[in-house]
Amino acid sequence: MDYFINTSEYISISPVLLKKLTTSAVIFIILFLLKYIACNIVKVRIKDVKKAYIWRKSILYVYTFLIIIILGRVWIKGIDSLATFLGLTSAGLAIAMKDTVTDIIGWLFIIWNKPFVPGDRIQLKDITGDVIRISFFKFSVVEVGKWVDGDQSTGRIIHIPNNLAIKETLTNYHTGFEYIWNEIPVLITFESDWKKAKKILLKIAVNKTEHLTKDAEKQIIKAARQYMIFFNILTPTVYTSIKESGVCLTIRYIVKPRMRRISEHQICEDIIANFDKHSDIDFAYPTTRFYHKK
Repeated sequence: MDYFINTSEYISISPVLLKKLTTSAVIFIILFLLKYIACNIVKVRIKDVKKAYIWRKSILYVYTFLIIIILGRVWIKGIDSLATFLGLTSAGLAIAMKDTVTDIIGWLFIIWNKPFVPGDRIQLKDITGDVIRISFFKFSVVEVGKWVDGDQSTGRIIHIPNNLAIKETLTNYHTGFEYIWNEIPVLITFESDWKKAKKILLKIAVNKTEHLTKDAEKQIIKAARQYMIFFNILTPTVYTSIKESGVCLTIRYIVKPRMRRISEHQICEDIIANFDKHSDIDFAYPTTRFYHKK
């Protein structure tokens, strides 16, 4: 105590204020060193990029929380109850920074309720993208779709306020069931052997996608414990319908969201190659017929 009193005489700072400043500096340095060490341990021991990111963010959250709580107790004298301190702080922030507070509440909702995590593909309002970062006030996604077909990335990064995760309807392509259904319509002429074409399409779909069925079945069993998700048919199938220009054979199969365009590309190439071998199967397209009445 004598140290603080004597020093304060030279720098014109009260002993109480000087003690608080010194204590705060020591606390900050200790917590910073602990954070630095923890982040380096994660960097060395965890090679998975996604897991390492989650660990680093968790360490940052704990570090920030401890800084606020411990330094708050140092500087606000007479508030011994942590609940009282948090209550008064929250009330003041709510009045002064309404939007900021709602973003922080949104961040807490995202962290605890986990409607999505980094790496998930989500849709919020008219924005679809892959989550790459979650912070106190906003989360960031790499945009998907728009002028790019096949649910592929546009390359743009969009920053979205956290409060929208609570206010708006949010779609997650991965939570519960990591697959989506994709359909490829194939239109052939009425004169084509549609039964043969259907067998060819089903064979192609099975060869390209059946390996996903077993993993999907496991996920369905797991997801059914938490969500009301039930699918009776997970194997590829082909549906038949009649259109104006011909017979429409629609391939329906499951695929992971990021593989939709690649799978469609592979299947379409196989369809073209196989149909080319059969003279009794032709692709249909809109045509106009003229009849001359004698």
